[in-house]
Amino acid sequence: METPSISHLTSEDLENVYEPAEDSFLLLDALEKDLEYLREELKPKVCLEIGSGSGIIITSVAKYVQCLCLSTDINAIACSVTKRTASENPPASVDTIQMNLVDGIRKNSVDLLLFNPPYVVTEDEELTSSKMSDGQEITSKNLVYTWAGGENGRRVIDVLLNNLDDILAEGGVLYLLVLKENKPKEIIEIVRKKGFHGEVFMERRIPGEYLYILKIVKKKLCK
Repeated sequence: METPSISHLTSEDLENVYEPAEDSFLLLDALEKDLEYLREELKPKVCLEIGSGSGIIITSVAKYVQCLCLSTDINAIACSVTKRTASENPPASVDTIQMNLVDGIRKNSVDLLLFNPPYVVTEDEELTSSKMSDGQEITSKNLVYTWAGGENGRRVIDVLLNNLDDILAEGGVLYLLVLKENKPKEIIEIVRKKGFHGEVFMERRIPGEYLYILKIVKKKLCK
C-alpha cells in the first residue's frame, strides 16, 4: 500500500490537524500486512476511521479496498483536509462527517473500524480544558485534545470499547493503535470478556514510545 501524498497540504493545514507521524505509519503498515484479509475475507461494506486528521489512513484504505469509506473528526478543518487528501490521491473516495467519535453512525453498520486515538497519559484536566466544540476556533490549546488521553491515556479509548458492540457489524474488526502505557494486555482482556477476539497484531519501538496495533474482531453469531 503506497502512503498517500500529502504534498497538497499547506503549513496552515498542518498547524490545525494532527500531522502524520510514526504512529500513523505503523497503522498503515498493519493495514498493508492485513490487506489480503481485508480484501478476500472481511470484504467490508463500510469502513470508518475515527479522528482522520490529515486523512492518510482512510485515503489509503479507500485506494485499495472497495467499500464505502467514511471518516469522522470533531475538527471541521480535519474533515476538509481529509476530503482534499482523498481527492488528491485517486481513485480514493472518502465521505467526512464532523462529529465526536461515532455519535451519528447507524448502529452495527461498520465492518472495518480504524482509530489512532489520543493515547498520551495526561492529567484529566488536560481534556476538560482543551475539548473542542462545534464552531470553536482551532488553537494549539484545543489541539491538545488530539493526543491527550487522560488517566492511563485511556479516557477516549475506554469510551469506544464500551460502545464497540453497538458500532461493529457482525464479524467486524477494529484496528486500534495504543501505547505501552495504555496497558494493551488489559485492553485485550476487556474485549475478550465482552465476547470479542483481541490480539496484538503489530508492535514497534520508536524514540520515547512503544506502540502497538491491536486487532479486535467481533465474533460472528452461529446460525
